[in-house]
Amino acid sequence: MIAKTFKELIVWQKGMNLVKEVYIVTNTLPKSETYVLTSQILRAVISIPSNIAEGFKRNGHAEFRQFLKIANASAAEVET
Repeated sequence: MIAKTFKELIVWQKGMNLVKEVYIVTNTLPKSETYVLTSQILRAVISIPSNIAEGFKRNGHAEFRQFLKIANASAAEVET
């Protein structure tokens, strides 16, 4: 099956689930981390499905692959 929208992509769906999970986890971090660690983690995790969606809407497979690489790098940032 070829996806007609980015929302049909399993990788995008999993990215959105990760965003929800990370929001829950970051709410348990100390409030002193709100403006440093929490902020950085949330920006990185949101960038995962965002880059997948943006790449899907770009023209061509090469651009989509590039955005997938960016999403993958953001995932590594969140993992770190």
